[in-house]
Amino acid sequence: MPAARFRCARRSAGADRVRGALTFAGSILLAATAPLLAQSQPSPAPTHSTAPPQSAAPAPSGPDFLTRPFGAIRPLPSGIRLSGSPVQGALLRGTAPRGVTALDLDGVQVPVAPDGAFLLGFNRDAPPLGVLTVTLADGQTMQEPLTVAPREWRREFVAVAARGGVLSEAFMARRKPELEMIEAARARQSDSAGWRQQFIWPATGRVSGIFGSQRIYAGEPGSFHSGVDVAGAVGTPVVAPADGVVILAAPTPFSLEGNLLMIDHGMGLNSAFLHLSAIDVKLGDTVRQGQQIGRIGATGRATGPHLHWSMKWNDARIDPQLLVGPMAQ
Repeated sequence: MPAARFRCARRSAGADRVRGALTFAGSILLAATAPLLAQSQPSPAPTHSTAPPQSAAPAPSGPDFLTRPFGAIRPLPSGIRLSGSPVQGALLRGTAPRGVTALDLDGVQVPVAPDGAFLLGFNRDAPPLGVLTVTLADGQTMQEPLTVAPREWRREFVAVAARGGVLSEAFMARRKPELEMIEAARARQSDSAGWRQQFIWPATGRVSGIFGSQRIYAGEPGSFHSGVDVAGAVGTPVVAPADGVVILAAPTPFSLEGNLLMIDHGMGLNSAFLHLSAIDVKLGDTVRQGQQIGRIGATGRATGPHLHWSMKWNDARIDPQLLVGPMAQ
């Protein structure tokens, strides 16, 4: 079956870019303070809630995670087979039978490999129901409803309003080309088969920030933490979690992300590595799983040395821990 293709929609200029910058800025600011969220220590300050933060849903573990509850293979009436259960922040693997010519998840075209294999990703705030539309060779379509299980996200409640406000013109003048480089990188597509692999941790250390955690400022939600943080000394090696192609190697440190590296794993799946002290690969390089690609640092908006690893499938933010499981001791 021919591979289905899609191109990520580009955001419009103007207000949408400013809103995107504010969202991304909030995400990085939360990344810098994520150790507080991960440690879940109650704050002595009277402005913080004494209620314990909510915990994140457990992640599957072990190299055989695809056969565990999150990875149970189940057939759908259309003949589609999914490995995994839809849950917020999850990435599922699937197989389409012969005769299926296209797939669509909630209006987004799903790339399908010649052997019928594909990925489905669900955003951190995915709604409770998704619809997978299956198009057959004769033009008929079938709709497969997918119930997306919610997760409880770790939250810290702060009684005061968030600081910051509108970003300055000087900051936005620097930020605009950075956002354009990130957008252009995510529009690049490779034929990498890294998406088929069992992912590994790109660095070893203490997990100091978890995906989806969030601060609530005076009742107003802040941006959620878009990845997972691994604390480590400056210079600690960072390796490729799976095969891929380098789609961005920041020529100079970005204002928020610092030394930013992005790798495409194929089929709409990519990884971003933030705050690096050094980038050891260049744009266009093909990297192999386990190959050193950089080193942990504290560049950009960071309070200490750590690796921030985030993943996206198309426009959906994916929880890396659901792919790799707990950190090996």
